[in-house]
Amino acid sequence: MMNLVRCIDTSGQLTCMAADTTAMVREARRIHQTSNVCTAALGRLLTAASFMGITLKGADHSVTLRLAGDGPAGSVIAVADPKGNARGYVVNPRVVLPNKAPQKLDVGGAVGRNGTLSVIKDLGLKEPYVGQVPLVSGEVAEDVTGYYAISEQTPTVLSLGVLCTPDTEEVIVAGGFLIQLLPTASEETIDRVEEGIKGLSAVTTMLTDGLTPFDILKKALPAFELEVLEEAEVGYVCDCSRERVERALLSLGPEELAEMAAEETTEVGCQFCDKTYRFAASDILKLSQKSG
Repeated sequence: MMNLVRCIDTSGQLTCMAADTTAMVREARRIHQTSNVCTAALGRLLTAASFMGITLKGADHSVTLRLAGDGPAGSVIAVADPKGNARGYVVNPRVVLPNKAPQKLDVGGAVGRNGTLSVIKDLGLKEPYVGQVPLVSGEVAEDVTGYYAISEQTPTVLSLGVLCTPDTEEVIVAGGFLIQLLPTASEETIDRVEEGIKGLSAVTTMLTDGLTPFDILKKALPAFELEVLEEAEVGYVCDCSRERVERALLSLGPEELAEMAAEETTEVGCQFCDKTYRFAASDILKLSQKSG
């Protein structure tokens, strides 16, 4: 089932996309056993990363978003590939805070309102592109919008949402939409966008009501005729493997690997999917010899 849609308006003045990332965020919550406020923070960032990832050109390209605030949740990280699949984690996933309003999770309080959002794009070049901006609120959508405005000079409207059950911490719905003005956009276009999003229901409300990602875009942009550029099925996907872990271990060098070989078993865990890779002392010795 296609759960992300990317469009352009037929006059060529804006692009937009929307996604239902419920399954992605549910899987993230299952793996990391996040509290509701951390699920919301991670889920929002995963959705934003998915939007950025789907616009990458190369099959081996990736984008990493890192929220580093002064809140108790610690850093929140999300990585996406060109298919829009994403993975991520929260350093302290079980943080619990009082709601800042009825049914309104205090994501900014968990992330922190002082810190930075870093966007790292690995485009297959010698060095990755790194953009870093101060946090606006720690609520994720405003912070990513700030990144687009400062680092890419792109006027952007971004709405992200995650709705969880208060008692069992299950994810009910998650998703978002993004609207970006192209350099050709006129003042009239800007006015029409602002009029369209005025009084718009929350993303989680629209998803709960059964709207598809394309329905959400049509509701947000009623004055525009939209042409679909791409549809994709995005989910929570980790690309870790034993081979990748071996390459990481090789980078430690022969001396450190030789010291590790003194242990009967070495375990290496993946932060994104919680999978554990086990290496016997003989395996580590072989890697030590190979790295030398």
